Amino acid sequence: MSLLGDTLVISQQLQGAKNLNKVEICGVNTSKLPVLKNKIMRQLFVSMQQGDGGAREKLISSNLRLVLSVIQRFNNRGEYVDDLFQVGCIGLIKAIDNFDLGQNVKFSTYAVPMIIGEIRRYLRDNNPIRVSRSLRDIAYKVLQVRDVLANRLSREPSIREIAAELKIEPEEIVNALDAIQEPVSLFEPIYHDGGDPIFVMDQICDEKNNDQRWLEILAIKEAMTRLSEREKMILTMRFYRGKTQMEVADEIGISQAQVSRLEKAALGHLRKHVQ
Repeated sequence: MSLLGDTLVISQQLQGAKNLNKVEICGVNTSKLPVLKNKIMRQLFVSMQQGDGGAREKLISSNLRLVLSVIQRFNNRGEYVDDLFQVGCIGLIKAIDNFDLGQNVKFSTYAVPMIIGEIRRYLRDNNPIRVSRSLRDIAYKVLQVRDVLANRLSREPSIREIAAELKIEPEEIVNALDAIQEPVSLFEPIYHDGGDPIFVMDQICDEKNNDQRWLEILAIKEAMTRLSEREKMILTMRFYRGKTQMEVADEIGISQAQVSRLEKAALGHLRKHVQ
């Protein structure tokens, strides 16, 4: 089967009693794939750019290990390895087709960011949380420019350097990158010392439903039982049902001014009982 075929299959097998990890792609044992020297790689690129399809095929097959090394970075995403491998191969082929021999850079240095970018794009497009197309486009450009600048500067570029390159505000970059972050499960373990693990949810503080808030609610419920029926009715209609003073007045048949006075008196009584 051609490595350029529509289907590229990767599977994990155990090699007999030796329990050795064996990876096969289209029936080819990748551990036996050749590792070409830089001089031979350049010769194959020259041949390919002159129209030699066999040279292109050989460049792809001899760099499949590069794809395998990259997808190891994404093995905790819950994605099928064969899917990631196929997407990574697309990135590899794009890198081969666009590699410029005139640039003084190793092919692997050029190809790895393209393979990573292709896999990241696949993961984001399959993210269950939908992000607007404009934000995704900005984020993709940011990641591409970041890889280019990292190669050029030999360090991780700053947000301002990326913003200057793209001619956009740094805030736009931050918003775009935040928007494409993958969701984290509340049950994702963040620390484990051999005992019970600590999950993300253990680090989340609910400021609205703490013990103090719970005690206040109990105190208010207890205080409400000590008010008169009319006071309870007015406070219930106003603050539990969200009615205006005019609506309360119409419903119980008194003036809005009377409702205002009764409400004020009821709140005063409530505060005394709560305190």
